[in-house]
Amino acid sequence: MSNKDLTPDSGEWKIHLSSALVCGFFLLTGVYFDRQSGMHQVALACYIISYVAGGWDALIDAWTEGIKGKLDIHFLMLAVAIGAAFIGAWWEGSVLLFLFSLSGALEAMAMARTEKEIRSLFQDSPKVAQRVNSDGSLAEVPVDSLLVGERLRILPGSQFPVDACVVQGATAADESMLTGESIPVEKGLQDTVFGGTLNTWGAVDAEVLRLPSESAHGKIIRLIRDAQASKAPSQRFTDRFGTTYTLSILALSFAAFSWWHWGQGLSAFVSSVAEPSAFYRAMTLLVVCSPCALVISIPSAILAGIAAAARRGVLFRGGVALENLATIQRLAVDKTGTLTKGEFVITAIESFPESGKKVVLEAAAALSQQSTHPLSRAIAAEWLKQHGARAGVIEDYQSVAGQGVEGNYQGHSVKQGRRSYFSAESVVQKFPDPEPGFTEVLVDAGEVTGRIILRDAPRLESKAMIQRLHAMGIKVTMLTGDRPESAALLSKELGLDDTRSGLHPEDKVAAIVDWRKQGEVVAMVGDGINDAPSLAVADVSIGMGLRGSDAVLEQADVILLHDRLDKVLTALSLSRRCRSIIRQNLVISLGVLVLLGVGSIGYKLPLPLGVLGHEGSTLIVVLNSLRLLIGERKK
Repeated sequence: MSNKDLTPDSGEWKIHLSSALVCGFFLLTGVYFDRQSGMHQVALACYIISYVAGGWDALIDAWTEGIKGKLDIHFLMLAVAIGAAFIGAWWEGSVLLFLFSLSGALEAMAMARTEKEIRSLFQDSPKVAQRVNSDGSLAEVPVDSLLVGERLRILPGSQFPVDACVVQGATAADESMLTGESIPVEKGLQDTVFGGTLNTWGAVDAEVLRLPSESAHGKIIRLIRDAQASKAPSQRFTDRFGTTYTLSILALSFAAFSWWHWGQGLSAFVSSVAEPSAFYRAMTLLVVCSPCALVISIPSAILAGIAAAARRGVLFRGGVALENLATIQRLAVDKTGTLTKGEFVITAIESFPESGKKVVLEAAAALSQQSTHPLSRAIAAEWLKQHGARAGVIEDYQSVAGQGVEGNYQGHSVKQGRRSYFSAESVVQKFPDPEPGFTEVLVDAGEVTGRIILRDAPRLESKAMIQRLHAMGIKVTMLTGDRPESAALLSKELGLDDTRSGLHPEDKVAAIVDWRKQGEVVAMVGDGINDAPSLAVADVSIGMGLRGSDAVLEQADVILLHDRLDKVLTALSLSRRCRSIIRQNLVISLGVLVLLGVGSIGYKLPLPLGVLGHEGSTLIVVLNSLRLLIGERKK
């Protein structure tokens, strides 16, 4: 079918299906009157109506391509239908147009379902926003008119219209449509909220960070559309079936007609039950050699695979990525933000005296609320989690870049930071150095001193994923710029057998290039801008979630929307299933084409049977492709 059938309008398939049903109705009516004495003219009128209903879309498409100097499958179908009418085989021609139009309608319906699966991934974006004017008044404005830096007010129960930074108030955002996480994410001052996510309980003011078209939500939709337009390696094979192939089949049919008529002495146009005419057999050959099933076999599988993956939190940026991922032999993985969450969690609190742990955490939380440092955010989040409210307010707050912060809390001087921020005589210096892989924050709260031990939390799903990949024969290597001690600790926890630490971006690139020179197909997973060069040289690049850097999102062939590393397994499984279905489709379509071609040349295959086999194979490959969607939904 034509390319327009691959991305149909949501209601276009209904028009085509209605036309096909009208075609079929008047076909049956014509056959009925054709068997009635003296009703031949009525039957002919019915056949003509059937022709019009079943052939109008093919005619438009053939004309559109014809004026461009191209001949496609629609031209072949119309040529056969007109040829059948020329020799009086009206009902055979109507059967051809009915099955051809019905097949096209069902293909369009199947592709519309794929489109629907993709559209259902996202709620409708907000169309208007509440802008806060300079005088404090509110104005309802179109989202598309918003500018970076403008202040918005988002009420509970409404969607955040764009990516923005909270400047007043606190709330929680339901980000499940972006990250897959059902638990709302707390949002306070300086936190980023994402366009299309839901404000669950608090009214907040936020400043626009990015234009609507550049929001996380907008990027996903744009990337999916780009993915649909991308062609897979297998699809390039079917692209060859254009004008050259059409002219070749026309030439073959003419040669066959000449042989049957002048070489074997068959009648040119007059058929009988026992001996079809040379023209009739040439028309049958023309039908069965039209590669409809072959042309639709790969695009239908690619589109269904992209939709199925997107529903499961994986975005393939085109058919090339969808096919190539199945061939990887090694997965190179960044550490921070990939094998780990890129967010610190508290593993222990120590204090002098031992009973002062709560005081240490409270003082640290009060100070941390004023900072955006990752360690401070983790400490403030832990206090909020334990007590359901923020700690008290710090007075006379001071910050020393790269060292620590201090101030007055509830009438006492409090201080936190790294060791170099405290005097050599300070009690906190008595704490031993933290173990490799862990980070400490020292706290002096007057009569109570202590420290908070944190680490970058490993992703819980990482270990199981690595074990599965090893079982599949895929090597997994961690590439990190972190210290060898931290890398070794994480490697042991996750069961990695190959770790390279202390690497600069160019070292990661060199490692991947070396593996590729050895003949390995390498995929790289990363999330930060420092990973972009490695992603660029890998055979398949995989980016972590919507919170990854713009450089990663633009570079990655595959994006894990839910920010879960185990989605690599999901992507790999779908890639392998899609490649398998593509092979099945090619075997079916090529097999039926050859079988029907041989039958029409050597065994006087009837035109209706040729039409049925031709259109039936087209439907089979489309339905086979849709197993990607059906199988995904059952999981």
